[in-house]
Amino acid sequence: MLIAEARRVAGEWARDEGARLPGFAGAFLTGSALWAEPGDDLPTGSDVDVMVALDPVPDAVPLAGGGKFRHQGVLLEVSYLPADAVADAETVLADYHLAGAFHRPGVLADPAGRLTALQREVSRRFAERRWVLARTGHALDRVRAFLADVVTPGRPGMTEEAHVTAWLFGTGVTAHVLLVAGLRNPTIRRRYEAAGELLAARGLPECHEHLLDLLGSAALTPARARRHLAAVERAFDHAAPVHAPAYRFSSDISRPGRPVAVDGSRDLLDRGLHREAAFWLVATYARCLAKLASAGRRPPAALLDDFHALLADLGADTPHARRDRATRVLAALPALTGIAHTLAPP
Repeated sequence: MLIAEARRVAGEWARDEGARLPGFAGAFLTGSALWAEPGDDLPTGSDVDVMVALDPVPDAVPLAGGGKFRHQGVLLEVSYLPADAVADAETVLADYHLAGAFHRPGVLADPAGRLTALQREVSRRFAERRWVLARTGHALDRVRAFLADVVTPGRPGMTEEAHVTAWLFGTGVTAHVLLVAGLRNPTIRRRYEAAGELLAARGLPECHEHLLDLLGSAALTPARARRHLAAVERAFDHAAPVHAPAYRFSSDISRPGRPVAVDGSRDLLDRGLHREAAFWLVATYARCLAKLASAGRRPPAALLDDFHALLADLGADTPHARRDRATRVLAALPALTGIAHTLAPP
């Protein structure tokens, strides 16, 4: 399916179904379906991200995340945010997730015309160095926020999968810092692949190796990655049928979410990007375990053993090891900031 057709389907859903939500104030595309060209194919393992603005926000709507579902053959992921989060251009321009959603036309439904006007203003100023550096600063702050939960010993109430996720995403946002500076899509699953493409194009391949080293996957072999993918698939198959409505990523670990969660990793491995796939392998595995925990299910010992084997290959299988890795990432931020300033437009 072409990107243009996937966008059309998303727009129909927003206008026909999304508009029925209480407080519906509009909807817009985010993610790879917005950044891609209309004539491109929708990639394997990709969904189409739709953000719905609500005003006021109904109590029954979880702002932390929406859900994945099929609509007219397209896998949509619908999320929600309060309308005041996109109230003005300068707020959006400084937010590294939101700004990218308005850098080109992608408004799907706009009852009051406000999102369309906002998109035009953000697009006009998107590449100004002032705002690019503001967004890289926002991404750097996200690195520090995630890793603060890792470097603090004995964080109360933090499960192992939550500790792993904080380390993983704190480390993984380093790729976003550079993608944002280079005016590229801060994609989720493909972040290390996209960062590698950017850095190679700018003559900085060694920086990509440094990112992989910080993650712990620089020396990961294809064979080990294949073994870990098989383990992730087993964990996914165990967790997908479980009912866990309170878990924010429940729909990611479900039958509709399989093309992204499992097949998306396989696609990376098939293209020789096993080191870059490590991020998504860990993220998916941790979400499987978190979903089981949310439902009060104890995972089989074999699933936990395989999870620890994956983490061990990244040097992150104990809280102490993750704290050490987090400390390395924090120490690398000044140099990363310098690279980001080099990548940013003049």
